[in-house]
Amino acid sequence: MSELTNREAYIKQFDLFLDKKKMRKTPERFAILRRVLMFPSHFTIESLMESMEQGSFHVSRATLYNTIQLLVEAQLVRRHVFEGLQVQYEKAGATPHSHLICTSCGKVKEVRDANFIAYMNARKFTAFTTNFYSLYVYGTCSTCARRMKKRKATPNKEV
Repeated sequence: MSELTNREAYIKQFDLFLDKKKMRKTPERFAILRRVLMFPSHFTIESLMESMEQGSFHVSRATLYNTIQLLVEAQLVRRHVFEGLQVQYEKAGATPHSHLICTSCGKVKEVRDANFIAYMNARKFTAFTTNFYSLYVYGTCSTCARRMKKRKATPNKEV
């Protein structure tokens, strides 16, 4: 599906969701959705707010939070709560992936493992239909590991 068609599908799904919930279709809600669709990966409310401001479209923080909640309910956006970090969001419908979270610097890296995806797709659960999955793996990224190794190797100089 092309990027434009994908974008139109998100907008149409949100439009239908608002109809079903009998909610107003405000320009702010759709502007927020369009801005969300521009993010290539995870984002926070703060980064979304900055992006809206840079695009010369001011909305209140309350409108952002409320609209993001609607987008989560509409299953257009996924909410991630990574331990020790701000809540992050990402567009739903992305290729299944896992998250590697560095417990030292907080960096989040998305990884796609074909074997794990195949395993999860083949897995059948009793009385349960899987819509999507999310796996969080906590550890230390290579940058932080090198930094820690360097600190251990360098003796402390006392003056």
